[in-house]
Amino acid sequence: MHKLSLPLLASLLLCAAAAQAQVEVSQPWVRATVAQQKATGAFFQLKAKTDSRLVEVRSPVAEVVEVHEMAMEGTTMKMRAVPALDLPAGKTVELKPGSYHVMLIGLKAPVNAGDSVPLSLVFEGADKKRETVEIKAEARQLGGMAKPAAKAEGADEHKHHH
Repeated sequence: MHKLSLPLLASLLLCAAAAQAQVEVSQPWVRATVAQQKATGAFFQLKAKTDSRLVEVRSPVAEVVEVHEMAMEGTTMKMRAVPALDLPAGKTVELKPGSYHVMLIGLKAPVNAGDSVPLSLVFEGADKKRETVEIKAEARQLGGMAKPAAKAEGADEHKHHH
């Protein structure tokens, strides 16, 4: 019995390890749009177990999806697409407004606050093997991140109705 169960246990552990993503994605969100807006940004944190790169992002809500960086060129902030984003092992890389982020361009419909936006993130390891991680990012209103600290008058009344 032990001879049979040990290889079985080993193969189950290997399967479990293979099923675990090499890159952890946390706090995904997308900026909600206003009428006629054809592009928006997606943001999240990435933490890779081994040196990896984010090489592609896809979403059915947009015609084009690109990883962008914001960088100062002299006194001007410029945004440009990057072919890949390096993810050093064990370090959290944050995609956020004003820094690296994902642009969803050619939106097929408005992105409303509360919508769940599907994103497919394609990562490439040092061994050139690719892994796709499917996530859903919640759409948030512009400026929604800073709201809790500075609530409008009467906001407390709203809390009591729940």
